[in-house]
Amino acid sequence: MNYDAVLVVSFGGPEKPEDVMPFLENVTRGRNVPRERLEEVAQHYYHFGGRSPINDQTRALIAALRDELARHNLHLPVYWGNRNWHPMLADTVRQMKEDGVQRAVAFVSSAFSSYSGCRQYKENIAQAQAQVGQGAPRIDKIRVFYNHPGFVHAVSDHSRQAITALPEELREEAQLVFTAHSIPLAMAKTCRYESQLLEACAAVATQLNRSRWRLVYQSRSGPPSQPWLGPDILDALREMHRQQVKAVVVVPIGFVSDHMEVLYDLDTEARALCDELGLVMTRAASVGTHPSFVAMVRELIEERIRGEGVLPGLCHAECCPPPAAPGIRPAQVYS
Repeated sequence: MNYDAVLVVSFGGPEKPEDVMPFLENVTRGRNVPRERLEEVAQHYYHFGGRSPINDQTRALIAALRDELARHNLHLPVYWGNRNWHPMLADTVRQMKEDGVQRAVAFVSSAFSSYSGCRQYKENIAQAQAQVGQGAPRIDKIRVFYNHPGFVHAVSDHSRQAITALPEELREEAQLVFTAHSIPLAMAKTCRYESQLLEACAAVATQLNRSRWRLVYQSRSGPPSQPWLGPDILDALREMHRQQVKAVVVVPIGFVSDHMEVLYDLDTEARALCDELGLVMTRAASVGTHPSFVAMVRELIEERIRGEGVLPGLCHAECCPPPAAPGIRPAQVYS
């Protein structure tokens, strides 16, 4: 394929306190999320000065990717557009059109298949192209990368560092606790999110030669009456404490950067609970700009250039369908 640009697509996040509520309103538009819930989540941002780290982390990834592409003689400009906050995806696609971009390959910062983590981003790109109108560039999304060796190695490397941060006498018996964003069970049944997570967790545990691990979930935001994937990390930590587990290594395998959900749900809430229980906790960094992860992005771009990377039976037109009923879509209201 002849591509003349790379597009990095991310969730986006506020960069100052006055951005917080407009950002949350963007995220939840059409989902009937109560105002009280938005105000509750807004406090998470205000706790960190009203600024999400996700945009800075995306900037760092783009800078690393530009260097990686240049080292491998891939002379492609890298553009950036967000789903929910500036730079907005439609504005970026419009700039690409003005710059004469004809066809771009898109990297989306989500490793796993689900409606909100994969198909919705495809819809966002299509909506941006429609807003730009005639002459908008064609944009091909690279595949999900949950089992790519570069992703698995980056997660494993950061997990190994977190293990070594434990007191020496606790390292051998520490339990790995992999975390990912919970989604409604109704959504989980229509995609391979859970099975892909389990496969990725097993691959990392194998690289680390660890048999004690489990997958838990975080950041659910639906009503209590709506079943979501579990167990929730806080419930799991309480259970492990009852089982006399002494130390845990929390691995945010479902996230590619240390954004607000990681900082608040793990570094704030989960750590506070561990302190209360007397459970020793370390947290692995997300893949971020790990060299193996950045190299993986470049390899996936090269894969599409070769005309590969569309996986039969996985990335088909009807995969990861949208929720069937209003209100079932998860309100991922902070990043």
